[in-house]
Amino acid sequence: MEQRKNPPARRQSFLHGALILMVAYAIEKLIGAFFKIPLTWILTPTGNGYFSNAYSLYAPLYSLATAGFPIAISRLVSENSVRGRFRDVRQIHRASIRIFLTLGILSFSIMFFGAKPYANYVLSGSPQNALPAIYALAPAVFFTSMMSIYRGYYEGLRNMYPTAISEVIESLCRLIFGLSSAALIIWKGMQEYEALGTVFGMPVKSVEYAKLATLPYASAGAVFGVTLGGMTGFLFLMFYHRHSGDGISRQMLLESPRPLPMKVTSAKLIRTAVPVALGSLAVNLSTLVDSTFLQIRIKDIMDSSPQILLTMYQGIIPQSDIQLNLVPSFLFGCFSNATVFFMLVPGITQALGVSALPSVTAAWTKGDPKRIKHSIESVLRVVALMAIPSGLGLSMLSTPISKLVLRAGNAPEITGKILAILGLAAIFASISTPINSMLQAIGRVDLPVKLLAVGLVVKIVLNYTLVGIPEINVMGAGTGTLVCYFLITFLALYFLIRETGVMPNLFAIFVKPILASGISVSAAWLFQKAAAKLVSEDMATLSAILVAGFLYLIFILWFHALSRHDILMLPKGQKIVKILEKHHWIR
Repeated sequence: MEQRKNPPARRQSFLHGALILMVAYAIEKLIGAFFKIPLTWILTPTGNGYFSNAYSLYAPLYSLATAGFPIAISRLVSENSVRGRFRDVRQIHRASIRIFLTLGILSFSIMFFGAKPYANYVLSGSPQNALPAIYALAPAVFFTSMMSIYRGYYEGLRNMYPTAISEVIESLCRLIFGLSSAALIIWKGMQEYEALGTVFGMPVKSVEYAKLATLPYASAGAVFGVTLGGMTGFLFLMFYHRHSGDGISRQMLLESPRPLPMKVTSAKLIRTAVPVALGSLAVNLSTLVDSTFLQIRIKDIMDSSPQILLTMYQGIIPQSDIQLNLVPSFLFGCFSNATVFFMLVPGITQALGVSALPSVTAAWTKGDPKRIKHSIESVLRVVALMAIPSGLGLSMLSTPISKLVLRAGNAPEITGKILAILGLAAIFASISTPINSMLQAIGRVDLPVKLLAVGLVVKIVLNYTLVGIPEINVMGAGTGTLVCYFLITFLALYFLIRETGVMPNLFAIFVKPILASGISVSAAWLFQKAAAKLVSEDMATLSAILVAGFLYLIFILWFHALSRHDILMLPKGQKIVKILEKHHWIR
């Protein structure tokens, strides 16, 4: 009979761990906003297209290192920690170092040597423009892989602080080095044009063309900040582990059973990791699908029916972009801007999924049906409370939000139309992430892979078909994303219920947030329309967002959407419960 010891003293509850990651995520996104918003102004949609092309190739490889193998490490570490097998926990860490070193070198090689074939295929008119950013971003894949050695390990031990701190450090470096590099490169290029009429040695005929000539290199400077951020985050985690350890005492190791042989541990880690990694890869391949098919199909439209598309966006797409055949990059840049808003919501619930995995794994390992039901309901309830109002708000206030953030000159009208669809897709993308994490936690690591593969096929078919219709064009990619994530969420929830034998109270979990969100966001939409006639549109939009948040909080408390059990898992949960019970806001 295996011994079952308490995990290391630093462990955190599901919601406590999720709160740490969400706070870090909020800080990271705030820093990211200071990076991404000015960068959007600097690069324009065309330069942002080059930046996003690099990310599209990077995202699938990045996903292997950040959401695939670390989940497998977290699950195995949590499982062995619950059973008191702390020697195995340490051995999993040692085995992961070899795996991630190999994975990092392989991923870097794929991105670096695959850059030219990818650019030639996607940007047949001007492939050289995308290459500098891809080359500058390639080393980031290696450093991300090395960071994941430590992130997955500490997450499995329910210590979310190393992941949270390293994410913030990574974001700060991206902001400082990425933004300053992009701005400096454009400044130097424009200075050269004013003095010599050339940009980095190439003659150009006007200021507009000079700015376009600097954009490939400015995009490379921006993504190089990402590479430096990854390197700094890795160095922090390495020193943290060396100086702070993992909370496993010598006594725990002495009382632990003999570990499995290293070959067995490595094989088990790979068997668990590969399906998870493939599932994560499928999710991020959707970014590559958008990048590839969107630009190829927009180019097809520009070859066959350019007037339909150009009439739709008359006065928005600059003439210089049209003359240089950069319309596909411009519209992809608009789609990428909408995707930045879209990804805000799933990013929050990814933190919930990371924190939920060891909690659900522990309940499943102990075979406690009541605890499994509590864990699943807590995850779904918190996800629904966050995802539904966020996604619905993005959708209904899409154009005002785009105008507020992107400003004139960066095509907020186009981005707003795309975001109206992607806002709804964000709800399902957010809910599917932690459900897939819970399927992995109960040992069905194969199911997310299969479901994501189905969703990806649907997305490819819809993207290729819809984007190629001139009247739909770039909006087709948003529709493909919405249908893809709706299908994945529905099927993932069905299989989670079937595999666990637990039927959560779906009505209480989803209906209350839907009602509260619908009322709040509708009121905010009406408020924005009315306020825009009295004050500036930006002030009206900011006020509407605050109104939506305030009303949503009121209705959530009124509908008793939060449970006592959820709040007790938060830091200082007892005090919060007393305050809410005093006003009869929870049951």
